[in-house]
Amino acid sequence: MKDSKLDLENEVSFETLGLISAVALPLFNIPLVIKIQARKSSKDISMTWAWGVYVCLWGMLPAGLMSEDFVFRAFAIVNIVFFTGVMVQVMRFRNGSV
Repeated sequence: MKDSKLDLENEVSFETLGLISAVALPLFNIPLVIKIQARKSSKDISMTWAWGVYVCLWGMLPAGLMSEDFVFRAFAIVNIVFFTGVMVQVMRFRNGSV
């Protein structure tokens, strides 16, 4: 009985850590958005990388939304929201003309 209680506590702890990480990881897009805004340029951002990540995130979103795993669902939603901000800035300042 004691082992199953410890397993449940570990599972809850790992799920909490996963949820915190799932929400925190996309927040690291904010410094990139701020940097692009400050320089008024996104010339150093690879368009292949940016569009590749964005298309893959949109491709993963339906699976995230349908998943029973709350951590994956949270990650999919928060990540698409914050990376959309990156894409807006990348496209807005692509030619350095804003």
